[in-house]
Amino acid sequence: MTSTPALLAISHGTSSPAGQAAVESLVEAVARRLPHTIVRLGHVDVQQPDVAASLDAIPAGAPVVVVPLLLSAGYHVRVDLIQQTAGRDGVLIAPALGPDSRLVDALLARLAPLELAASDAVVLAVAGSSDDRANEDCREIGRMLGARLGREITVGFLAAADPRVDVAVGAARTSGSRVVVADYLLAPGYFHDLAVTLADGASVAAPLLGEDEPPTALVDLVVDRYRVAAGRAG
Repeated sequence: MTSTPALLAISHGTSSPAGQAAVESLVEAVARRLPHTIVRLGHVDVQQPDVAASLDAIPAGAPVVVVPLLLSAGYHVRVDLIQQTAGRDGVLIAPALGPDSRLVDALLARLAPLELAASDAVVLAVAGSSDDRANEDCREIGRMLGARLGREITVGFLAAADPRVDVAVGAARTSGSRVVVADYLLAPGYFHDLAVTLADGASVAAPLLGEDEPPTALVDLVVDRYRVAAGRAG
């Protein structure tokens, strides 16, 4: 492959307009960082264009690096993306975004407005997966966040794994500490709303993306995933 590969960012997809806008803003920021690269956004579920349509929109014969806008390597990364790109030559799939220290940077920035006290208990809310390798990716982020904050972090799952967020929050409350929920979700949507519900009055940080400018750390991470994979394509 000799031409510059296109970057196809693939999100999970969401029915939330706020979530859609937040992910689009991230991809636009990535495109500004790569002005000489074709950058497109597609989705593995819920939204259109899907993976196949997104690939069809890229000129035939152009190499493509798929960057999953997914925080862990679960079924969508290990199975769906492989199957859905199998019909096109010249496609490389970069690793999922996490675990990575830049995601911890983004989590800390979202926690900052909640003004953590030394006595606060922190629960990391994650989506959860039927693939425990993806859950372990999230547990690793919990350990990394705990190391930065100097305290133990409990990981609570919103689906598919235990402990669930409400159970984790309830257990943290038995210590009498204020409970703060760090939201390890890419953007607003169903799971963020569920995290707020299950937190049962605990303070919940914003997801990594929102109405503000995408965190530089997250833009850096997507660009880095692309560049490393594009280097292999060269």
